[in-house]
Formats: sequence, C-alpha cells, structure tokens
Amino acid sequence: MGDDAQGDARGTELWHNPRCSKSRAAKAALDEAGVPYTERRYLDEPPTAAELDAALTRIGAEPWDVARLNEPVAKELGLRSLEHDRARWIEIMVANPVLIQRPIVLTRAVAVVARDGESLRRALDSR
Repeated sequence: MGDDAQGDARGTELWHNPRCSKSRAAKAALDEAGVPYTERRYLDEPPTAAELDAALTRIGAEPWDVARLNEPVAKELGLRSLEHDRARWIEIMVANPVLIQRPIVLTRAVAVVARDGESLRRALDSR
C-alpha cells in the first residue's frame, strides 16, 4: 500500500527506516490492515524543522523525548547534556535525522512513535 509519492496532508504517513525492525513491523502492520499511506524514508528525505515541530506537537512530545541518544552523532554532539531548547534540538535532529526515533505514524487524527503494538493500534484505530 505504501508509495513513494508526496503524502496527502489528510492521509496517513509513515516515517520509515527500512533497516529498523520496529519500522518494518509498523510498515507490515499498515500493509496488513490495508491502510493507504505514504512511506517517507526520513533518512533520505528528512523532515523540515516545521514538519518535525508539527509532528512532535501532535505526538505530544519534546524533541529530547524522541531523540536516539545512543547514536554516535548524539554522543559527538553531547546531546545528553544539551540544554532543553526545543528549536535547537529540532535544528540538530533535522540536520541529523538518524537521531529521530522511528517509526513515526501520522494519521488525520493522531501522530505516534509506533515502537510498540499499543501505539500502532492507536494510530490504526484513529483513522
């Protein structure tokens, strides 16, 4: 069901990393449920600062809540001790999209970091 076209703002979008097992599982669940969605390989097509800010707002999280702090670049940048300034963290994450936790599923109604079945079900049920 996924495609590589730019997503319809009213539809479902999957921010996906095909090398991640959790991301592959979310993609498979969307396919199995027959959900039409746009697949965004966010490492190749990073979100803009505005897109990430909007997604985080919809998720109800701050950037440091969804940052992958064990990535080498996070350690190089000293993210664990970086002041919690939302705009600065978003800027860093957009410049280094590997820092963005995945997968992110955005539907018309909700946005979730779908790393577990419950979060993914919430996204699927919200459509």
